[in-house]
Amino acid sequence: MPVKIRLQRHGKKGKPFYWIVTANSRAKRDGKFLAKLGTYNPITNPAQIEIDVDAAVKWLQNGAQPSDTARRILSYKGVLLKHHLLGGVAKGALTEEQAEAKFNAWVEAKSNKVTTKEEKLAKDKAAAKAKALEAEKQANEKRKNEAAAKAAEAAAAATAEQAEGEEATAEETQETEA
Repeated sequence: MPVKIRLQRHGKKGKPFYWIVTANSRAKRDGKFLAKLGTYNPITNPAQIEIDVDAAVKWLQNGAQPSDTARRILSYKGVLLKHHLLGGVAKGALTEEQAEAKFNAWVEAKSNKVTTKEEKLAKDKAAAKAKALEAEKQANEKRKNEAAAKAAEAAAAATAEQAEGEEATAEETQETEA
């Protein structure tokens, strides 16, 4: 029975969420599976991946073949690296402690890289929000100035009408006196 490590789709339409599973290669995409290795959420930035590294390595050592997408995910999380290092341990090229140290160093470097990306995204989001706020303040200030100018114009027009009305009444009173 050929075993594949592949994704099984869950979630709503337009909002995918995947389980990383081992399944018979002839089974349906979302059908029966042998073991659930983890989850993958591509909606978040960066994508959220949870995986049981040791179980995935065990399945790889037993001959499970990952699909293309699953292979990329396993590589991203270091499962393929650990599988490679354990192959070196089996051949006697290095000890288990050396392999574990190399794997942990790689995981540390990868987590630093991901943290840096998350911080950059948060910083860019905050900068965009500040820029939008500043643009909104300028638009509000422009609207206030335009409203004040219109109010001043209306007041000037009202004052002019009132002055004309007073002149007209003053002329009428002069005409009546004369």
